[in-house]
Amino acid sequence: MTATKICALDELEVNQAVKVEIDGVAIALVRDAAGDVFAIGDTCTHGDISLSEGFVEGQTLECWAHGSMFSLTTGKPLSLPAYDPVPVYNVELIDGFVFVDPSVTVAV
Repeated sequence: MTATKICALDELEVNQAVKVEIDGVAIALVRDAAGDVFAIGDTCTHGDISLSEGFVEGQTLECWAHGSMFSLTTGKPLSLPAYDPVPVYNVELIDGFVFVDPSVTVAV
């Protein structure tokens, strides 16, 4: 599979997560305050909750339901109750556009 064009970089709000779906894979796409873009699995491993509805703080995404925080770089939970990581997908920025390939994970 090849990377899929998601949106223009300027369309992503800073410190906000947005849910995108590529070939049936739900992904939370985040642009942090430093301008870096991350793509992680959108489903919290603790409670089957959409992480894109959560809160971005630094390089973490917090599940709104139970408070588990996930690293945007590694997918690892940084707080309980979650203890399993979410996948992290490769993000490419090309000519001002964001591309994600859900078949390429950079961390699990």
